[in-house]
Amino acid sequence: MEKNHRKKAGAVGEQEVVDLVFCPNCSKKLMLLPESYPLYDIQCTACSFRAQVKTNLCRPKAEILGAGWDIMEKVLKSGFITPPLIANFKWNNHQEVRFYPFIPKKNLKKRFTTIKKSGRELWMFNYIGLDKLPYLIVYKNENS
Repeated sequence: MEKNHRKKAGAVGEQEVVDLVFCPNCSKKLMLLPESYPLYDIQCTACSFRAQVKTNLCRPKAEILGAGWDIMEKVLKSGFITPPLIANFKWNNHQEVRFYPFIPKKNLKKRFTTIKKSGRELWMFNYIGLDKLPYLIVYKNENS
């Protein structure tokens, strides 16, 4: 999938999460954070809950694309935990939004990539082993 298409799908997916899901901590409304905000995509309007959102146009799976490794590595080296993840899966008129409250460092796989247009090289990461981690289904629709 082309980067602009992925970025657009990601923005739509983040907005869907804000529209469909309430804060897993306090049940209040969620809101979007500014584009390119480090580590997090959404936060609660009432408490300190924040999370990363990843949208995938497929059935739930064990491995999904993460983001840039540099900021994640700095966070982990500082002793902080991996941010909570909300994974928005959409496929064949189905949608399932899963909340992963804790992602151990061993479930992050560093990968090297080259951006085609600019030739820029950078380290990214994938979330792996999601099928083995505890999660909550925070939204489910089989007729999306």
